[in-house]
Amino acid sequence: MTLSSWTEKGPGQTLELMFAADEDRLAETLVAFANSDGGTVLMGIDKDKAINTDLMLEDVEDVLRLALIQCRPGVRTEWQRIEIGGNPIVAIRVPRSSELHSLMDGRVVIRSGAKNRPLGGDEIRHLAATKSSGDFETEGVNGATLDDLNPEIIADYRAKRAERQRRPISSDDMSMLLRAGAVTEDGTPTVCGLLLFGHEPQAFLPQSGLIVVRFAGTELRGPGGLPGYSRREEITGPLSPLIEAAWQVVWEEMRVAAVVKGLVREEKGEYPSFAVREALVNAVSHRDYRLSGRRIEIRMFDDRMEVISPGGLPGYITVDNIVEEHFSRNPRLVNGLFQWGFIEELGLGIDRMIADMVEAGQPLPEFRDTPYSFTVILRNTRIRRATPPWESSMNERQIKALSYIQEHGRITNREYRNLCPDVSAETLRLDFVDLTDRGLLLKIGAKKGTYYILKKAPA
Repeated sequence: MTLSSWTEKGPGQTLELMFAADEDRLAETLVAFANSDGGTVLMGIDKDKAINTDLMLEDVEDVLRLALIQCRPGVRTEWQRIEIGGNPIVAIRVPRSSELHSLMDGRVVIRSGAKNRPLGGDEIRHLAATKSSGDFETEGVNGATLDDLNPEIIADYRAKRAERQRRPISSDDMSMLLRAGAVTEDGTPTVCGLLLFGHEPQAFLPQSGLIVVRFAGTELRGPGGLPGYSRREEITGPLSPLIEAAWQVVWEEMRVAAVVKGLVREEKGEYPSFAVREALVNAVSHRDYRLSGRRIEIRMFDDRMEVISPGGLPGYITVDNIVEEHFSRNPRLVNGLFQWGFIEELGLGIDRMIADMVEAGQPLPEFRDTPYSFTVILRNTRIRRATPPWESSMNERQIKALSYIQEHGRITNREYRNLCPDVSAETLRLDFVDLTDRGLLLKIGAKKGTYYILKKAPA
């Protein structure tokens, strides 16, 4: 990966930039990455791409050694030197760990966006339970051989990955598959390898298929208790074509309306396309593949769509924090689907799903979590945005902001400044913090792309 592709979006879920060597900050970040989805620390550069010309490799080695002493248990790292204009930058890579890591002072931290966040007691227990299940996706599959992997899909993956990285992949196929977690050291295909590259993954993992059912009406059963569905499709194959095939069936079963904008005719489904694809991709990439006998189900009714994924939410993720936090049960599958372009950016899919539903005039997505399944419900009953009675405790600026959202669907920081040109940026920021803390607004995106939508109508 090139330096520009590493740094163009700045610090995030899997990247940290450190201008100077700081052992405490580095130790915290190493633990956070190991407990989450892994990541890379670039030492000697800041968010503005300024280079630390005084950085010495010996200093980095010393700080890394001292930082690792603070990690309990030790965190596995790999590092490489990168030359930029004659100045060294050090990239420290931390893989996702199957163990629960803490710092010397007892804190357990995870990566949350561009920050490291300490976990509370219940969150630690949930994370420990997930970690103890091991890395199922990288386990070798008994009876599988390299002949069970499809060379055409491997070639497509190589091309898509090179395109995303903006440079050719120099390693041979076996080295590339080994690094992706698709094969073991002795060349045995793993669960991840079969799911991503297999000719027929369901021959080894029958639970990895998917079912799409279109029901006639709003109930599972028809008159007299008979099956109420009008179409039922069982979809198999490796994950990339499986996702595309499932999307095609869903699109065929969605009611589609023609919308004319100017001279252009545009087809719009009853649900926003991104919201549906995000729910589908999330189900495929985050389901618990250890649960045999249960496949992903997409249930389509007249008034809603339900995407049911086997296995509850992983790690420290809950229905309450699903928008703000990110944790992958299957990070190598997630990375593979990211390289194929099914995942745009880690951690930003759920909030865009919510935003697209709101902008389409639909209710917010519903999330239901049980120990053995996670369900996303998209409803297609369009809602009218009526002006609600504002709370008397709101200031005039906040009333303006909420009225603006009622009319336009969302508001950005710049739009809020235009509404209140004589008020400082810090005061306006605190207005948004207050409305977000009170559960009225939902923050979507990050940095310059941040905007706010209604989370619930003010009472």
